[in-house]
Amino acid sequence: MPRKDGREVLGEIKGDEQLMMIPVVILTTSKADEDILKTYTLHANCYVSKPLGLQQFLDVVKSIEDFWFTIVRLPPK
Repeated sequence: MPRKDGREVLGEIKGDEQLMMIPVVILTTSKADEDILKTYTLHANCYVSKPLGLQQFLDVVKSIEDFWFTIVRLPPK
């Protein structure tokens, strides 16, 4: 994203009364504790480090999709 990083966007989403209930999944290459702490401080709903291989990446994305669209109950609109 030009001019903004994901944490800035996350802060804006979670700071907006109309958007704050949207679940936000952070999918990143970083495994740094400071990045994990910062995103949870900004109210990310989960933090996932991207695996290196394509098939593992696709498996992770499928797992995230299954979790958020099949298992989790989200608030009504």
